[in-house]
Amino acid sequence: MQIRKATINDAEGIAKVHVDSWRTTYKGIIPDEFLYNLSYKKRTELWIENIEREDNFVVIAENPEGEIIGFADSWKRETNIVANSSDLTSIYILKEYHGRGLGKELLKQLFLQFKFLGYQKIFVEVLEDNNTRYFYEHYGAKLCKSIQIIIGGKVLNELIYEWDNIDEVLAKFSRTEADSGDNH
Repeated sequence: MQIRKATINDAEGIAKVHVDSWRTTYKGIIPDEFLYNLSYKKRTELWIENIEREDNFVVIAENPEGEIIGFADSWKRETNIVANSSDLTSIYILKEYHGRGLGKELLKQLFLQFKFLGYQKIFVEVLEDNNTRYFYEHYGAKLCKSIQIIIGGKVLNELIYEWDNIDEVLAKFSRTEADSGDNH
């Protein structure tokens, strides 16, 4: 598996992972009709815009055949008014590639970028019923707020988590690599 920075040519592959991941991740959480109506074409257009944004950092995971199987991105949401901070805006991996450490590698690349840019706080928004929140908690994210949002006509609880020490998160990556013997 390879992790690299996304280029504009990756927009279609990212869009496919985005739509397919939403359909598996949010099945039973977001209404089926909403998930069914997600469009690869519209998501490709969205990802072209996202990749072109100067303030957006997008990384992808590829399988050995060069197919995009996951992605992550970060940029500062308009609602984020905290100085010297940013938002982890998404991490999605195709279901058949879960459990292989790709989420950790994508998260690590984002946090290396956050460190490079000198951020002090990072926020992530995650639906309460999405088990990914436990992944973020494992890497030190602290719940700071809960709000209600509407997706597909359904009211959902969205949790807002915060990391306030990027060095601690990066140190946790180093410790888990040493513990698993990945540090060669």
